Amino acid sequence: MGAADHASNAPVPRIVFLGPPGAGKGTQAGRLAGECGIVRISTGDMLRDNIAKGTPLGQKAAPYIDRGDLVPDDLLIGMVGERVRQKDCEAGFILDGFPRTLRQAEGLEGMEGGDSGGLLVINVEVPREELLRRLSGRRWCPTCQSTYHVYTNPPREPGICDRDGTRLIQREDDKESAVAHRLAEYDERTRPLIEYFRGRSRFHTVNGHRPVETVFAELSGIVGARA
Repeated sequence: MGAADHASNAPVPRIVFLGPPGAGKGTQAGRLAGECGIVRISTGDMLRDNIAKGTPLGQKAAPYIDRGDLVPDDLLIGMVGERVRQKDCEAGFILDGFPRTLRQAEGLEGMEGGDSGGLLVINVEVPREELLRRLSGRRWCPTCQSTYHVYTNPPREPGICDRDGTRLIQREDDKESAVAHRLAEYDERTRPLIEYFRGRSRFHTVNGHRPVETVFAELSGIVGARA
């Protein structure tokens, strides 16, 4: 299903992924964006890129990321609001990692294409013990931002990025203490978004504790039927 397959009067797909850290939202959002021919907007990637480049935004965000805390709402709302106004979002977009608080969800409502009634919201659920295993095993390339997993997606050479040979790192927010903090913060601040969007958007809950291809097949069916 590419962009050209949508009829001219078909709704523009504007998709929000919800779910806890480690649920696989980034993987599925990236694949779905490619299938739909639309933009994936990952606030995590945007923030990490700014941190790596030492931009003013990155300098403000880095202490929060290192502690596993959520970046302040106003900073993210401004960043995403500017991004969705860019021309490549006119055909639709997928938000991965935003919104994460009720304040961010309210901020989204005021953005171009952010009206809740026009959103397709997908909530990905995974058992807590599986989230802990997934998150603690993640490794990241600071050069190209490729991600790996020591159990499910290891690099060809242990500890080395396949793409550019950079030594992989475990991000501060994937270490055990930060992971526990992130999941507790998700329960407190992000989980309420499930009920927020359930009552005002096209809403689906998907079991993310299945093979990647199985989850993707379900998501493709949902988007094909509803977006």
